[in-house]
Amino acid sequence: MMKSRERLLTALHNQRPDRLPCQIHAWLDYHLKTVMGGCSLFEANRRCGFDHVSYLCPKYEFSAKDQARWQVNRQEFAADAEGNRAWSEVITTPEGNLTQTGANNAYTAWNIQHLIRSERDFELWDRYCPVPVRVDQSGLVADKEFIKDDGIIRTFPFSPGQGSPWQSLCCLMGTQEAIMAALDTPEWMHHMLGRILAKTLHVAGMIGHSAADVIEVGGGAGSSTVISPAMFTEFCLPYDRQQCDAFHAIGLKVSYHLCGGVMPMLELVKATGADGLETMTPPSMGGNCDLREASRRVGDALFFIGGFDQNAGLERGTPEVIRKQVFDCFEATKDHAGYILAPSDQFFIGSEANLRLLAATCAECRY
Repeated sequence: MMKSRERLLTALHNQRPDRLPCQIHAWLDYHLKTVMGGCSLFEANRRCGFDHVSYLCPKYEFSAKDQARWQVNRQEFAADAEGNRAWSEVITTPEGNLTQTGANNAYTAWNIQHLIRSERDFELWDRYCPVPVRVDQSGLVADKEFIKDDGIIRTFPFSPGQGSPWQSLCCLMGTQEAIMAALDTPEWMHHMLGRILAKTLHVAGMIGHSAADVIEVGGGAGSSTVISPAMFTEFCLPYDRQQCDAFHAIGLKVSYHLCGGVMPMLELVKATGADGLETMTPPSMGGNCDLREASRRVGDALFFIGGFDQNAGLERGTPEVIRKQVFDCFEATKDHAGYILAPSDQFFIGSEANLRLLAATCAECRY
């Protein structure tokens, strides 16, 4: 029988492991604290029987000169009656200030006023936001030595928002605002995307060989429930293709993250050069993934991660519902077998009993 690391890596190479691998997609601290008794991510995976996946970034080091030209003054405010805590930041550069506001609570965080609201704002960010001068992978190396054969390490690009230039720009300026800018001023949009990509590629080139196993790119703003395939082709594909080449060069498998609509984007994700696609969100969760059809169309080229409706399965699930979902996902993908079952998004509630049953049922699904 394979150990978790071998099982997961086999799936990431789009090959056939001993049985269906199963992981939790970015297990939330809130759930670990409130449901799992405050245990660590590794302990939670071991207790429930999941294949372990660590989500880690390297430590980035910046020059004192660059940091002096990007001074962040953050003010945090008391929580309101619903537990929401607002914050504001003023960032001082040699040529002017940038501002942003947001809030957070026990569950998540969000922006209220985005950092980039004009061409001038972007140029200040581009000119002065520090870029690492050194990448320290010692934390990833230590984690890999700790988990040994029990799992793998996922990492993320150096990017100002999420895994790809389009998604990062949506984080910097807002998704609706980015879409309008792409339609109204496409040349400026390509300039911004190119500058974000340049920083990501520069840092990737400093790594040498990555201590991680797989890197997550993309983001929900590239989903077909947000933008059209034509927009993806123009504003995502060229930049993602260059990223994928760079990450392959440092020894990483690439998982393209689209937490939303995926079906019209399947062949486009394949064209980026990515090795896999996640989170295969089903219609019951607001996506449009048909796992069987996706497997038929691109399963020979892409591994899949996700596909499990955590609301129906974990938060409201009965044993019958959980088992049916698992077997349905397994049957839909088993012909190509490069599949890791996971909740298609994060979850805040869901009993440990349901989690144990999910992992145990996956162990029954043997190739």
